Amino acid sequence: MRWGIVAEPGGRRKHVRAIPKLGGLAVFGAWAAGVFLVYWLLPPLEPDDALRLRGVILGSLLLTTGGLLDDWRDLKPWAQFLIQFMGAAIAISHLIFIEVFTNPLAASSFWHAPPFSWLLTIDGDLIWIWRPLALLFTVFWVVGMINAINWLDGLDGLAAGVCTIAALLFAWHSYRLGQTTVALFPLALAGALLGFLPFNFAPARIFLGTAGAYFLGYQVATLSILSPAKLSTALLVLAVPILDVAWQIINRLRRGQNPLQGDRGHLHFRLSDGGLPTRHIVVGYYIVAIAFGLVAILAPSGLFKLILWLALGTVVFALLIWLSRRPIKK
Repeated sequence: MRWGIVAEPGGRRKHVRAIPKLGGLAVFGAWAAGVFLVYWLLPPLEPDDALRLRGVILGSLLLTTGGLLDDWRDLKPWAQFLIQFMGAAIAISHLIFIEVFTNPLAASSFWHAPPFSWLLTIDGDLIWIWRPLALLFTVFWVVGMINAINWLDGLDGLAAGVCTIAALLFAWHSYRLGQTTVALFPLALAGALLGFLPFNFAPARIFLGTAGAYFLGYQVATLSILSPAKLSTALLVLAVPILDVAWQIINRLRRGQNPLQGDRGHLHFRLSDGGLPTRHIVVGYYIVAIAFGLVAILAPSGLFKLILWLALGTVVFALLIWLSRRPIKK
């Protein structure tokens, strides 16, 4: 309060008093304590795993620091994107990039001999991406996920709760794949968020702030890359926020508006403006995230996951189109 790092009432926010927005520092600190215990108590990691996890730590530190600067000084959009691209560069320099993913159409002859074969290489049930394209896709994934979580952070407990669900599912999935050490990192994140949520759930007493949203976005982006199969988990758990971001960009450009200019056009804001209580909206997001996350882990078919994601995307876009016909409350 003394430093003025608070969210004031008005604008897109509907809270009635100034609320501190340094909650992201508490989450980062608790996660860092958990990571310290992992390094202290467990045997040394394999060199490549140690390098990748060091990239997660360094990138998280950068994004949290950059987000804190935005909370304090309201950085320009170019400065915010610079911080996000630097985080993506740290990930790539530590071997965290999307080079291979599971082939969802393994039974299709098209995907055994795809066009542009110099871009994609089929190896059994895996698809390998041409390295320059893989690096570009990784930058898009990291920056996109950071902004998806940042834009999701509009209602009390929404972003923190959805990311808790994602972290728990990542940990479970890693354990199922035999990555017992890697599973401890998303568990540390989930533990930190579970300690934060009682203070952030409606009515919130503290917000994540940009520092927390950037940290969570980077965590979800990088932890989902550490195993190819977790990409589908992230896509399904966070399908609604990802689709909402895509729609907002398209809709703002269609209206001749700056796509980076915030408004109450997001799905969670529109549902709130439609009269639904905040807690009902947030719990609804939690249920969707859990349901589709479980499908991502338990469904045996990659094709089924792809069809489900497309079906969910159709429903979300239809809902957003219907809601967009109503005027946005400033």
